[in-house]
Amino acid sequence: MVSDVQPPSQDRVRGASLGLPAEGPGSLASFSTRVVAFVVDAVGSALVAGLFTAPDLPGNWALAAFAVITVVTLVLVGQTPGMRLLGLRLAHPRPGQRLAPWRAVVRTALLCLLVPALLVDADGRGLHDRLTDTAVVRG
Repeated sequence: MVSDVQPPSQDRVRGASLGLPAEGPGSLASFSTRVVAFVVDAVGSALVAGLFTAPDLPGNWALAAFAVITVVTLVLVGQTPGMRLLGLRLAHPRPGQRLAPWRAVVRTALLCLLVPALLVDADGRGLHDRLTDTAVVRG
């Protein structure tokens, strides 16, 4: 006997539990798009750090530059340079307001560890976003 009932996981719309639309502006960004934005930010941070460490490679200074650039841009404009380039922004509990500095610091510290960003929930949000009640969405 074949059943017409599908498991709930197939009917689940990403971001619905967060009150976000399924597609278009304000919908959750895909994992691959977030990875590209992260790579843009990481390379940009390495270049900035390299300006101060040349002729040597920036080493861990690139991570420090990444952290500072990420926290400052998230608090001031709600997106990192990589997010801006890819049309993404950070959504948080108080739409229309700036991200609280503590959320930006905790989110960035976890992102620097990389593993929390790779541990995603059913909506595709990383652990760093879940713990700070944020989500990367399409602009």
